Amino acid sequence: MKTIKTEIKWAVIFVIMTFAWLLLELLTGLHGKYIDKHEIVTNFIAIPAIAVYVFALLDKRKNIYNGVMNYKQGFISGLIITGIITVFSPLTQYISSTIITPAYFTNVINYSVETGKMTRDAAEDFFNLKNYIIQGLIGAPVMGIVTTAVVAFFVKSKN
Repeated sequence: MKTIKTEIKWAVIFVIMTFAWLLLELLTGLHGKYIDKHEIVTNFIAIPAIAVYVFALLDKRKNIYNGVMNYKQGFISGLIITGIITVFSPLTQYISSTIITPAYFTNVINYSVETGKMTRDAAEDFFNLKNYIIQGLIGAPVMGIVTTAVVAFFVKSKN
C-alpha cells in the first residue's frame, strides 16, 4: 500500500477536482439556464485534469524517486492513478447525478428535444445515469492512458 500511496492521494484529488468542476458548472448555469453552452465548456475540464496528472507525477518523481524518474516509472504511476479513478468512476457519477446536479439529465433531455438535436426517446436513452456510468468506465481509462503517456514523457528526468 505504501508504494501506491502517492497514486491514491492524487486519484482522490482528481475526484475532488471533478466534483469541484461539476459544482462550478452548476453554479454558472451550465446545467440549466446556459445548458446550450455546456457541450463546449465542459471539455475545458481537460485543463485541470491534465494539471492533476502533472502534479501527481512530479510528486512521485520528487518524493518517491528522489528526483530521478524514467518514462516507464511515470507511466506506471499514471496507470495506477487512472485505474483508481476508473474504479471510483461509477460512484463519482452517481454522486454527481444525484447530489450535485440532480436536474441535469432532465434539463439536457429537454434541451436536446426542444432544439431538435434528438428525439425524446433518443435523448432519454443517452442522457441517464446508467449510460453516463458506462461512458465513464470507458472514458476514464482511455483519457487517463493518453494523458499518462504524454505527461510521463514530459515529467521524466532528463538524466
